[in-house]
Amino acid sequence: MKKRIYRNMCLVVLLAVVLATAVTTFVYYENLKGRIGRELTSEARYLETGLALSGEDYLEELAGKIRETDKNRVTLIDRDGTVLYDNYAEPETMENHGNRQEVRGALETGEGTASRMSDTLSMETFYYARRLEDGRVIRLAAATGSVFSNIVRMLPVLCGAAAVICLFCILLSDRLTEAIVKPVNDLDLDHPGDAKVYDELAPLLGRIERQQETIKNQMELLIARQKEFTAITENMSEGFIIIGKKGEAVSYNSSALRILGAEQVCSDGNGRVNVLSLNRSRVFQKSVDEALAGRHSQQYMEMSGRVYQIIANPVQEGREITGAIMVILDVTEARERESLRREFTANVSHELKTPLTSISGYAEIMKNGLVRQEDMKRFSQNIYDEAQRMIALVGDILRLSQLDEEKVDEHRENADLYSIAESVAGRLKDRARQAKVELRLEGTAVTVRGSRQILDEMIFNLCDNAIKYNNPGGHVTVTVSRENGLPQVIVADDGIGIPEEDQSRVFERFYRVDKSRSRQIGGTGLGLSIVKHGALYHNARVELESRVGEGTKITVRFGQ
Repeated sequence: MKKRIYRNMCLVVLLAVVLATAVTTFVYYENLKGRIGRELTSEARYLETGLALSGEDYLEELAGKIRETDKNRVTLIDRDGTVLYDNYAEPETMENHGNRQEVRGALETGEGTASRMSDTLSMETFYYARRLEDGRVIRLAAATGSVFSNIVRMLPVLCGAAAVICLFCILLSDRLTEAIVKPVNDLDLDHPGDAKVYDELAPLLGRIERQQETIKNQMELLIARQKEFTAITENMSEGFIIIGKKGEAVSYNSSALRILGAEQVCSDGNGRVNVLSLNRSRVFQKSVDEALAGRHSQQYMEMSGRVYQIIANPVQEGREITGAIMVILDVTEARERESLRREFTANVSHELKTPLTSISGYAEIMKNGLVRQEDMKRFSQNIYDEAQRMIALVGDILRLSQLDEEKVDEHRENADLYSIAESVAGRLKDRARQAKVELRLEGTAVTVRGSRQILDEMIFNLCDNAIKYNNPGGHVTVTVSRENGLPQVIVADDGIGIPEEDQSRVFERFYRVDKSRSRQIGGTGLGLSIVKHGALYHNARVELESRVGEGTKITVRFGQ
């Protein structure tokens, strides 16, 4: 603004000086031309008097003096326009002047004036003609060279004066500009209404103040919305990225950086982060490209042993794609659950098919009368055993389903773990004797708050497995006690043990370490899964210690 005002003021000064010089020159020129006209008129009268007294000899006497002083041109013209005398050219070589404007004026009115280019002098010339008493015309001419020579002599003075004026005005303009813009520069834009400035700026300052208030309110709203947005996105476990139409990451949360492994974010020279710098995998790049192309994208990506689902959707304004929004979900557990569900379905189908096949086979043989009367009891027993096995399997599946969905309708009460273990040991006494395994119960009465039925199933399954996977002459010890004031149940055996690579999976449904032995000794393969889910139901944890050939120890530790 200051430069513009200063420049305009200097331009105005320069224009004023130029116009003043031009007007001065024009006025001087007109004054000088008028003075020359008066001089020519006066000189013509003197010549008229001289000619009246001395004739043409008077002109000859003056001719030398006129040439020496480079004065005005004198021409004597007859009534018919013939040039009788000229102090600059030979009369015989000059054309008839009867048609010249100033000559015609003099012949008609006594005086005539004109201004035109002279062929003789080769410059613009002022003419004055006067008719003599004898009818002839005396004409005087003054070339503009004499006028311009006077003007040229004045130019240095004019230019000097103009330069001084310009310099003075430039200095004055600088100070005036400072004085003009100072109130504007001193404006407090945070409080424009309090400023004391030119009245003409009052409406503008009022609008600025109202706009600032509006902007302030909008900024406060935007900041609040931004904080809300940041709080939401930063507390999301899912990755969240907003992508601009040029592929720049406009916004992202820390979960996205963690998932994509982008610990260091690199920006370009303009401070923008290219979204592909966060992760350069083919799957991630494909998701970005499809979203920016206006298509919904859903991809799966594996990183660091985890499975992530990338969902990207374009953002449109009208028909123009202005960016994309990407959400990255950790679906590892969902994938594992889906895998477990498929495996569980396959295992259930297999486990149910085996007894059903046996039952169907025995029944078909009996229906066709191919069983002898003495074998009928054995076949019926086999059908009964397979049916009981299937009933036990269905019961375990239903129990696991209830524990998974936390829909157990068991009544919670103060249950004595020792009395429950004692009851389980009594029911398994005959089975242990048949397997030639000694079952012992140790410890004291310990009470927990929970479901007696589920606690019974947990201890039963632990003891049942310890007997099944033991060797003849082995031992199973059930210990009920407290450790650090917390209840615990320990079931230890000296049986075949569990290989280390299988220990992390024995609590999975239908998982068997030795499938051939499991088939021989029976069981559903769901016992330890029931123990695991029952422990979760009672806020307890299960610990496993085992060595192949030395035995297994499983501890259930209850919380408060």
